[in-house]
Amino acid sequence: MLRSLVGSEMCIRDRHKYSNTHSFKNYTITGTFEDNLGNYGSSSTAVIAEYKEGNVINLQWSSKLTYQNNKVIFAQGVRKKGIDEAKYAGILINDLDIEFDQLFTSVLDRAKLTGAIILENINQKDLDSIENKALNERFYGDLQGLNKDECRQKWGAEQVQIWRRSYDVGPPGGESLKETGERVLPYYLNEIYPLILQGKNVLVAAHGNSLRSLIMHLDKLSSDEIVKLEIPTGAPIQYIFDDQGEVLIKKNLIE
Repeated sequence: MLRSLVGSEMCIRDRHKYSNTHSFKNYTITGTFEDNLGNYGSSSTAVIAEYKEGNVINLQWSSKLTYQNNKVIFAQGVRKKGIDEAKYAGILINDLDIEFDQLFTSVLDRAKLTGAIILENINQKDLDSIENKALNERFYGDLQGLNKDECRQKWGAEQVQIWRRSYDVGPPGGESLKETGERVLPYYLNEIYPLILQGKNVLVAAHGNSLRSLIMHLDKLSSDEIVKLEIPTGAPIQYIFDDQGEVLIKKNLIE
């Protein structure tokens, strides 16, 4: 019996820093999910969007991002492009006609939201989800929260490139890709891979570097090869395994 692992790099960006000081408010609205993005003030922390037949029927401010049943939560500042990429990833995955048994995400808001939107678009929104920090994006230390231009101005373009593209050299206070893999791979082998051996179909919504670490293992890539690998946002990858847990086929759903 063949079984699948499908992974997608998160589509949602959330460089915003949230506080927990805002009061809880309720809004009853009409219109589509996209129509209402970013329309409800700049002081919010996060938003719970309640769906009915594809429309948002209620929004609530919240300081904690979770999702269940027909509720999807998105953070203040989420852009329509990210939502669209997540929806398109869901459409591509839906075309595979796979009934998934488990969703894994990191604990970061953007991965959880990407996973939730994908589930919405593959009509499996009640699928059990497991969140774990082992799948978090690589931690960039002193570079965290800064864009590329800000980093280059502070440390120089050459040094920033070394930190970004070296396998085993991390930025100040941050992780290298090697260190990221040292938490991703054990989690995969202990928690995800056993489900694949049982014949389960698994969906993973994570991040460029955590997925890069996983792909390094699955594709048997060298450290030189993996640092050159680009993983586009919202571009699902399917791995099909045989009964022994060996990869038979790899499919990039967006070429």
